[in-house]
Amino acid sequence: MQIPDDLHYTREHEWLRVDGAEGVIGVTDFAQDSLGDVVFVELPPLGTVLRQGDPFGVVESNKTVSDLFAPVSGRVVAVNEALRDRPEAVNQEPYGAGWIVRIAVDDASELENLLDPAAYREHLAREQSR
Repeated sequence: MQIPDDLHYTREHEWLRVDGAEGVIGVTDFAQDSLGDVVFVELPPLGTVLRQGDPFGVVESNKTVSDLFAPVSGRVVAVNEALRDRPEAVNQEPYGAGWIVRIAVDDASELENLLDPAAYREHLAREQSR
């Protein structure tokens, strides 16, 4: 299971890659594996204002439907339109072509509420031992 060292993570299994004043959001390798084959991704409209921890979309798979939660607050500046035709990119490249949205980050201090890679690994270990 991949857990890139250059990302921030949520307990709900989203990742955030900081890129200047913006952030790219997707779901982790663990999440895509747990979901099974992704068949649909609900994307928010451009300009949507997200608040840290609030749902902003849905990933539907052959197993379940799962909400997506905002790792940080911000305004949606781009959505991955390719997922409309190729939602399976979430499974195939969760940290690459399977990204979901790009946001203008409102408050960089919210990054302190996220997990670093080591803490995310510990979180997964605890979750899997239940």
